[in-house]
Amino acid sequence: MSSTGDFGEYVWFDGELVPFHEAKISVMTYSLHYGVGVFEGIRAYKTIDGRTAIFRLKDHVERLFDSAKIYKLEIPYTPEEIEEAIIKTVRASKFEECYIRPLVFLNIPKLGVRPPQRKASVAIGVLKMGRYMGEAYTKGARVITSGWRRIPPNSLPMNAKATGHYINSYLASVDAAIRGYDEALLLDIRGFVSEGPGQNIFIVKNGKAITPPLYASVLPGVTRDTIKILLDREFGIDVFEDDISLGMLYSADEAFFTGTAAEITPIVEVDGIKIGDGSPGPVTKALQQLYEDVVRGKVPRYRKWLTYI
Repeated sequence: MSSTGDFGEYVWFDGELVPFHEAKISVMTYSLHYGVGVFEGIRAYKTIDGRTAIFRLKDHVERLFDSAKIYKLEIPYTPEEIEEAIIKTVRASKFEECYIRPLVFLNIPKLGVRPPQRKASVAIGVLKMGRYMGEAYTKGARVITSGWRRIPPNSLPMNAKATGHYINSYLASVDAAIRGYDEALLLDIRGFVSEGPGQNIFIVKNGKAITPPLYASVLPGVTRDTIKILLDREFGIDVFEDDISLGMLYSADEAFFTGTAAEITPIVEVDGIKIGDGSPGPVTKALQQLYEDVVRGKVPRYRKWLTYI
């Protein structure tokens, strides 16, 4: 193992690749104290022809810039420059597969809520990542509803992927782990299902799929969008964005999380109640296989989503 462990040897930091251990900031950096920053989670996979490809790179970078715009952070690079920087960072890592983390933040060693300027620094790191939720990927996740509600959209813009938002996720996820569950589920301020701490959620009932609408404090997930497309085109399953009550979730035939890190992870139990027969359902398992084929370039019509290194 290298001196950086599971992380790549280099980090792209404000325009240049620097050795991992030299990518440093001050402990008094503004964003470290106030949670002001935006980021992305992206994956690169080894494809069927042996090459490495980044999945839906342009869509992730577009969301990164949308998030920065919402938080009034000024990225001093174009989207195309960030895409190229991500490619360079993955290439420099020499990883065949990796998780990619672009981070936009205010690298200002100054305290005070109102920053003196909003020109952002950009850092891009990569790390090796297997199944984010471990055995739950195959066995299914045991989930518990969190007592913490998802942040309402009139308090924070939940369509942005912002660093500070994840304090809410931290509380829910840590509480679930302490209580012996694989993951938490957050409800929105109205009491409807929102999402996991870092995942969107779908249910399947009577041959139809439902996922919460964006106004339920939901992040517009890239994987969420991918799954909506695959369910419709490849399985002929109608997908609805609609409110999901806990009762609807408990009585669903199937349920699963989606996310760049989580990929498609079955949910087999919520609050002690089995979902379906308590094992990963047929739609979920078929989706897992199809998604794996798509990200690895095995399905020609979706190779447009791949950026080869």
